[in-house]
Amino acid sequence: MREMVENKQETRSLRSDTGGQAATRIYFDNAATTRLDPEVLDAMMPYLTDHFGNPSSIYSYGRETRLAIENARKSVAKQLGVHPRNIFFTSGGTESNNTAIAASIRDLGCNHIITSPIEHHAVLHTVEHYCTCNKISHSFVKLTDTGAVDYADLDKQLTAQAEAGKKCLVSLMHANNEIGVLLSIKKVGEMCKAHGAVFHSDCVQTVGHYPIDLSKLNVDFISAASHKFHGPKGVGILFVSDEVQIKPFIFGGGQERNMRAGTENVYGIVGFAKALEIAMRDYEKESAYLKELKSYMKQRLQEDIPGVQFNDCPESLYTVLSVCFPKTEKSEFLLMSLDMANICVSGGSACSSGASVGSHVIHALQKGEDCTTIRFSFSKYNTKEEVDRVVEKVKELV
Repeated sequence: MREMVENKQETRSLRSDTGGQAATRIYFDNAATTRLDPEVLDAMMPYLTDHFGNPSSIYSYGRETRLAIENARKSVAKQLGVHPRNIFFTSGGTESNNTAIAASIRDLGCNHIITSPIEHHAVLHTVEHYCTCNKISHSFVKLTDTGAVDYADLDKQLTAQAEAGKKCLVSLMHANNEIGVLLSIKKVGEMCKAHGAVFHSDCVQTVGHYPIDLSKLNVDFISAASHKFHGPKGVGILFVSDEVQIKPFIFGGGQERNMRAGTENVYGIVGFAKALEIAMRDYEKESAYLKELKSYMKQRLQEDIPGVQFNDCPESLYTVLSVCFPKTEKSEFLLMSLDMANICVSGGSACSSGASVGSHVIHALQKGEDCTTIRFSFSKYNTKEEVDRVVEKVKELV
């Protein structure tokens, strides 16, 4: 494995032109997006060039792209342990989340939503919209100090809403994109089934990073996006279980079996399937490597940065390390200073870039007042040498 990684050393470092000279950039923001795997690009290229037909056309150009989509659907379904009929291709996690929440209210009769204050804004803003426009009620489940769901409180809320005659939608993410805390999706699914609730899980950070067999989970909807596991941007999936029947979110033609109108993103769909295939093929070696890399960085930071703390727990996403640096005049500008040093990291979700407010996740956990939070997130293209360089730079800056 290490030989494979070392052989990719040349391709790991991104380059940028600064003052006419090439400056090596270090990219540690893989929870925001990942670089495209060369194998995925190779699979996509024929559908960017020769195989350009509209999949809805009946002649040969259309039939070959239709076949590519259906083969991709079969491949994705196989990796997730479900039938192809359960997989719908979308533009990404945001559309999938919106579709699941809207359908739960409109088609499945849900009139109360239970979620958490640290969900992605693609869920939180959607819940806020439908609660305002449709007089749907909602509540937040309690969280532990590490951001984990309080399962006893979730059960209590489900019981109370059922007794009040309400049908619940539970929307909880499998792994938080900022701090990496994991949900026991199996446990929540069982609780929802026992209370007659609909269960949606944003799995954008976990599909492609963990083997997931949806046939063994009581989940009605999951969302995923391929750019989180070295696939192309602008393509995702929505899994819809056989237990629910929903109507389209986007209307128009009859694409995606009349469930999602619009000409299909053929090369994106092919790329999604290939990226997921590669991710699961290499899961054991890549996950072991990234766990080691994360542990190494955590150890280096503890040794070299006095007072450093981590937004971490035993059950956390192995690709994400959320670090709290003691707040000083220097650390408050750490994100900007690292960017100027050609180190790409983030303070939270990339979808909030440019916002003047801090991370809603860190705020909800009441951890932002005395520290500056930086999220480091890793991929198979990162190295220990990069970790060493980043830690040395952080030490210099802080």
